[in-house]
Amino acid sequence: MSIADQSFNLFRDYLESTCGIVLGDNKQYLVASRLNRLLEQRGIRDLGELMRHIQQQPRSGLRELVVDAMTTNETLWFRDTYPFEILKDRLLPEFIRNQPGQRLRIWSAACSSGQEPYSLSMAIDEYERANPGQLRGGAQIVATEISSNMLTAARAAQYDSLAIARGLSQERLTRYFDQPEPGRWTVKMPVRSRVEFRQLNLLDNYAVLGRFDIVFCRNVLIYFSAEVKKDILRRIHATLKPGGYLLLGASEALNGLPELYRMVQCNPGIIYQAR
Repeated sequence: MSIADQSFNLFRDYLESTCGIVLGDNKQYLVASRLNRLLEQRGIRDLGELMRHIQQQPRSGLRELVVDAMTTNETLWFRDTYPFEILKDRLLPEFIRNQPGQRLRIWSAACSSGQEPYSLSMAIDEYERANPGQLRGGAQIVATEISSNMLTAARAAQYDSLAIARGLSQERLTRYFDQPEPGRWTVKMPVRSRVEFRQLNLLDNYAVLGRFDIVFCRNVLIYFSAEVKKDILRRIHATLKPGGYLLLGASEALNGLPELYRMVQCNPGIIYQAR
């Protein structure tokens, strides 16, 4: 698929307005690699024709397929390790001390195919095994994702050998997964039961999610413009309970908004506490 500059610019504006993703200049190759299969399946010649189809048939489901294709879904278990150690070593003990008997609520934003929320659930289980009876109110993890295909995969909680190999230790594999058939593993129900999946575009309203003690919004803000990123961070703050925590990706930083967040150095890692 060759992409004319005019069609690319039109598509780039459409993608940013639809889901906030910002495509830089000279990203035609990326668009082509992500959309080629979809266009072939639908018999659509090029990007210009795709945009005409979306505009003329807004309820055809094509918009959702385009978002699915263009959303980056790179993920792995216990990504970067330290956020999950911070959860067990610092955030869970602090929550139990300050809110004894209350239910912990965590939001895993842009959860892709489920590795992050399930990793959080496993980390909570590990904490409870080491500290029985402390988290008396239990924990709920609300995991959101814009892609319907990724949500379907996350809810199924089945992973192949390649996905399993990315960041999962043999000990955790044995403890938290069943193997219904060779080359396939399924997350065990006690881990799954803490996680609730919902479809959410980060440009939409978050009020339906409720309030949270901790928000994981990792490795997604890098795809947004500075203005949209700041808006998302403001609205995440509104979902956090007073003193709640926000964790970003290793390559992300919260620049500005000192009136909303306080930086906390954890060594390794930085987290942000809601003022």
